[in-house]
Amino acid sequence: MLDDYLRTQNGVLTSRQARAAGLSQAAVARRVRGGAWRRCAKGVYHVRSHPFTDEARIRSAVWSYGEQAAASGLTAAWWHGLTRFAPNAVEVTVPRNSHGRRHRGSVVRRRDLAAADVVELRRLRVTALPLTALEAAVRRRDGARILDTALQRHTELAALWRAQLRNKGRYGSPAARRLLQAAADGARSAAERLLLQLLRRAGITGWRANHPVGGYRVDVGFPEIKLAVEVDGWAFHSDPEVFAKDRQRQNAIALLGWQVLRFTWLDLTEYPDRVIAELRAAISAR
Repeated sequence: MLDDYLRTQNGVLTSRQARAAGLSQAAVARRVRGGAWRRCAKGVYHVRSHPFTDEARIRSAVWSYGEQAAASGLTAAWWHGLTRFAPNAVEVTVPRNSHGRRHRGSVVRRRDLAAADVVELRRLRVTALPLTALEAAVRRRDGARILDTALQRHTELAALWRAQLRNKGRYGSPAARRLLQAAADGARSAAERLLLQLLRRAGITGWRANHPVGGYRVDVGFPEIKLAVEVDGWAFHSDPEVFAKDRQRQNAIALLGWQVLRFTWLDLTEYPDRVIAELRAAISAR
């Protein structure tokens, strides 16, 4: 049992787990005195034969606040795989009635989380993905990318809205609401306007907005070279029926001899130079 804990918990375990594995308090103390184990906090230990990775650091920090603590914010975002790098300070959410001092290397928020907003992932309590995405998105300048990643790979817009409504009044709630509104259908029209601005700024000509092609209208069409440019909002993929219709529409246009390029709101806001470069390449190839 001890080996199982250490293998699946990055070399970190609690006093309760040590007792469940058959170790007495005295046996734990001997291991600490001998240097084999390191005491990270009261009742939380790291076994030195295992590397002290970011996972171990986060796990030990969260567990140091008790069994009801949960990783949250950017820490939870990294644990869920929404971001590439673990934050330096471990963000932890604990119940409002929790006591105790803040530990070095962590940031603590006291609030009561709904059961729907907490999950156990790799034996660690973390905020559920929808709430995690919302809270992480308002903490970074590229927060739109975090929300877009959550929508494309893990969750749906409706789940994000439910998490938002369950946690109204929290830090960053108004900003998260604005991001969600941008992720709805209205983002598509905003993205279309942004695409037209990019085209004008780049001096690209020969296009028409809302151009008819085979019974459909493409967002931007280059009729002389049969190039269509389509724009997606963040949440275009969250509705399977809409997704299927968009692909049927795209196939019908392609069968008429048109090349179709698709860009997302994220492409237009985060990578405008790349969008223009791809458009220029497509135009020159036609």
